[in-house]
Amino acid sequence: MKVVVVVGGVGGARFLLGVKAALGLPEIGEGPPDSGHEITALVNTGDDVWMHGLRICPDLDTCMYTLGGGIDTARGWGHSGETWTVKEELAAYGAEPSWFGLGDKDIATHLIRSRMLRAGYPLSAVTEALCDRWKPGVRLLPMSDDRVETHVVVDDPDEPGQQKALHFQEWWVRYQAKLPAQSILPVGAEESSPAPGVLDAITGADAILFAPSNPVVSVGTVMAVPGVRDALRKSEAGIVGVSPIIANKPLRGMADACLTAIGVETSAEAVGRHYGSRKESETGLLDGWLVAEGETVDVPGVAVRAVPLLMSDVDATAAMARAALELSGVDLA
Repeated sequence: MKVVVVVGGVGGARFLLGVKAALGLPEIGEGPPDSGHEITALVNTGDDVWMHGLRICPDLDTCMYTLGGGIDTARGWGHSGETWTVKEELAAYGAEPSWFGLGDKDIATHLIRSRMLRAGYPLSAVTEALCDRWKPGVRLLPMSDDRVETHVVVDDPDEPGQQKALHFQEWWVRYQAKLPAQSILPVGAEESSPAPGVLDAITGADAILFAPSNPVVSVGTVMAVPGVRDALRKSEAGIVGVSPIIANKPLRGMADACLTAIGVETSAEAVGRHYGSRKESETGLLDGWLVAEGETVDVPGVAVRAVPLLMSDVDATAAMARAALELSGVDLA
C-alpha cells in the first residue's frame, strides 16, 4: 500500500508513528523491505529559517528525529539528551536572535544541511542524506526545494499605528502567537515548485491523509505550493483529514491564533469546511473527515466519522490512522 501524509510539526510527526503502526511497520526505524508498504510524508517547510548562518528546518527535523528514535519526547522537538553549551556561549556574546535556542546535537544536523545547501544540493537531496542516518522508515519529502517562509503581519508593538511582518518563528516562539495576526503569508510560495517526487507520490497513492497538523501554517502552506492542490483534487485515492481541534480547542500549539487570522472558527466543523469537499467545491480537498468522539459535525459532501483523537500513545494513534485509512476506502484486512 502507498500512503501519502501531509504533515507539519509535532502532531504530524506523532501521527506518522501511528500510520506506520497501523500498517504493521515498526514504530521506530525501517520496516522489513518486503512489507509492500510505502509511506511518503509531504512536509511543511514554511517554518524554515536561517539563524546564525544555519538553515533550520523544524518540521522536517521533528519528523526525522521522531521516526528515527532521537526525539526529546517530553518537548516533542529537538534531540533527546540535548546540551546547550553553544546557546549559552551565543548568549554570552549577545548574539541575536536570543529567543531561539539551538541544542548542541541539533546544530550538527543544521551544519550538515547548510553545508550541503551551499554546495548546491537541493533540500530534498539533503533531507534524503540526513535520513540515511536516522532511517525513519518513511520517505520524508519537503513540499518544495525552493525557499518558502511563512510571515505574519501584526500591529507593531514598538510603533503604535504601524504594522510589520515577522517571520513565523519570531511570532510563534518569541511572542508565543500573542500578537494578533492580521494576515499570514507563505512568502515565496507563488514562485515555488513541488519538490521532486511530491506530485508522483500523490498520483500513485492508494490513500492520502492530512495529519492533525496546523491547518493554516502547516497543511495550508503545503497547499500553497502551485500544483499540489490540483494534484490532490485529481488523485484517485481517497483523501481523509484528521481534525486538530477537539472541543473547540487545538490539540497542541496555538492553531486557534492562526485560524482567527484567516477568519475561520476554532472548531472541527469549521476546519473541515475550510478544507472543503472534493465533490462539492472547485477547490475542496476532502472525501472524509475524522473528528473527536462525541462531536457532531457537518461538512457538506464529506463523510464524517467520530473516533477517539487523543494521541496518548502509539496504539491510540494507530487506531486513529486505521480509522482514517478505512474511511479513505482502503482495505486493511
